[in-house]
Amino acid sequence: MTHRAGRHFLQIPGPSPVPDRVLRAISAQVIDHRGPDFAEVGTRALDGMKWVFKTAQDVFIYPASGTGAWEAALVNVLSQGDRVLMYETGHFAALWKKMAEKLGLKAEFIEGDWRSGADPDAIERRLREDRAHEIKAVCVVHNETSTGSVSPIAQVRQAIDAAGHPALLMVDTISGLASIDFRFDEWGVDVAVSGSQKGLMLPPGLSFNAVSARAMEASQRGGMPRSYWDWREMKAINPTGYFPYTPATNMLFGLNVAIEMLRDEGLDNVFARHQRHGAATRAAVRHWGLEVLCRQQGQESGVLTAVMMPEGHSADAFRATALRHYDISLGNGLSKVADKVFRIGHLGDMNDLTLAGTLTGVELGLRRAGVPHQDGGVDAALAVLDDIPAPGMAAE
Repeated sequence: MTHRAGRHFLQIPGPSPVPDRVLRAISAQVIDHRGPDFAEVGTRALDGMKWVFKTAQDVFIYPASGTGAWEAALVNVLSQGDRVLMYETGHFAALWKKMAEKLGLKAEFIEGDWRSGADPDAIERRLREDRAHEIKAVCVVHNETSTGSVSPIAQVRQAIDAAGHPALLMVDTISGLASIDFRFDEWGVDVAVSGSQKGLMLPPGLSFNAVSARAMEASQRGGMPRSYWDWREMKAINPTGYFPYTPATNMLFGLNVAIEMLRDEGLDNVFARHQRHGAATRAAVRHWGLEVLCRQQGQESGVLTAVMMPEGHSADAFRATALRHYDISLGNGLSKVADKVFRIGHLGDMNDLTLAGTLTGVELGLRRAGVPHQDGGVDAALAVLDDIPAPGMAAE
């Protein structure tokens, strides 16, 4: 059988399913990226992303994945040999550290257990030890996609300030932006990194840097050799709505529609919806008798839930069974937790019915794969949804 009836449930923690409105926008005919009509497209996208980041400062858009925005963040403000402090929240924090080392930076990890976000107290202690201020930046992952843990970014900023340290605060919010609360200006972030394929509900292909005036100043006076990633080139032309090289024009069409959708729903409602779905998912997992990887109360993600498998059972074998029998894609465990966890994505263009279908697919998959569990997790999730009013709707 080559055709499978019904929709495929793409429930990985990104790329997230793309809404039909966004797909239609992307499918429009290409226009001249130097012509007069494009200026409005570019201006809307740049201004809209400032709204999403909650900043009045510069936002730059690259035709790249989030990995490209990682590199742009590092090479614009840091020089080879500079020391950076990073926190081991999971696989993606480790990858960012690996990139920093490849670029010639001295990256120092504060070790974590992959079951919580970054610890501001540990960051403050390390910065207090750095009396010579050799550490030039603190790099933290906002929402760790491999573990489902959220770092308290505002508290990290407070820790840097309490230590009296001049280090820049650089934040990866690739899977957090437009899904869970992020406040660039209010939280005192200097550089934020994000991508299009998560809460922004687009295919992969766009990446973003939000940049403070302090970080821009550092870029003007230093940084590494760069060309494609150079903020200065972007800053010189972006006010006109244009880009220094060919932008991903049709992705920008889609981005503008995605931002319209976020505006229509309201960012606070978007954040509340994700938190509500995360709470319901965790209730299902615990009812099944399984363990949520994130064990730090208050740091559980609304973007995804990473689930630990019982001893002796393969997460990858379970995922393969669920895909084969129920046409649902779940996220795999990465590096340290490979084959030990699976990840349920509940981000982007999701509603209660989509979540219920997702959790039903997981429960059916557990049963089919012979994973020990207690049935009824979906009912436990529905009870949470009943208890927490949907954002923007009064309880009946």
